[in-house]
Amino acid sequence: MQDEQLDQAMLFEVVENQLADNYPSEVKATLLRLRMTGNSYDEAIALIACALAPEMVDVIEHQQSFNLARYVSHLNLLPQTPWLEE
Repeated sequence: MQDEQLDQAMLFEVVENQLADNYPSEVKATLLRLRMTGNSYDEAIALIACALAPEMVDVIEHQQSFNLARYVSHLNLLPQTPWLEE
């Protein structure tokens, strides 16, 4: 799996699956919060994907466990994305 590309379409699909499964529930809450603050649906999904990306990189490229607490923390910071500057 080391050669697998982490791309936008895959991230968006994972976010859509999380919404459909309502797990974690914070994804739907974040989507609603972002929509209520003026973001389009597509913008909100893209922002949520930005919060998901570091977790997917750790799982796919570093064989680490998915860090739900960090993901939720990143969701709570949206629309700011300070982890992208690290």
